[in-house]
Amino acid sequence: MSALAARAIGTSRLDLLPLRVEHAEEMAAVLSDPALHTFTGGTPDTPHTLRSRYQRMTAGSPDPAVSWLNWVIRLRDASCLTGTVQATVGPSGHGPIAEIAWVVGTPWQGRGIAGEAARGLVAWLGRQPVHTVIAHIHPDHRASAAVATAVGLTPTEEWHGGELRWQRSLGR
Repeated sequence: MSALAARAIGTSRLDLLPLRVEHAEEMAAVLSDPALHTFTGGTPDTPHTLRSRYQRMTAGSPDPAVSWLNWVIRLRDASCLTGTVQATVGPSGHGPIAEIAWVVGTPWQGRGIAGEAARGLVAWLGRQPVHTVIAHIHPDHRASAAVATAVGLTPTEEWHGGELRWQRSLGR
């Protein structure tokens, strides 16, 4: 499989824009609520730290068989960034697999933004050479479980780092 590149994805209300280092300052404010780290650990990044992270992420995976795909979520009507979605695509024994994740800033939660963004991402992945989509979700994180369900992922019996693996075959 050749490396994939993030492309802009549009949904009814959102633009998923390929991550750029220049997004760091606005995203630091979007992701500034410590409550966003309840299930994942850590603390909010400063703009400087996020800029450094985004530089590494946009440089791409050091493994040529793995694609790091990252987007910021832009709420079109408000013309503001509200969160991120990402997919790490790599080989597996059953064909290319994408591990996805999402986060929406606290002020924008409860509006269906994460579900809409994740549906847009999974639809895009369905047009790529990806066989399976997975996500790892903390068992107490009901909102993320709802997003996973909305994109057709179902829980498995597999655990990874205290999180349950959710999975969907794209039928290839």
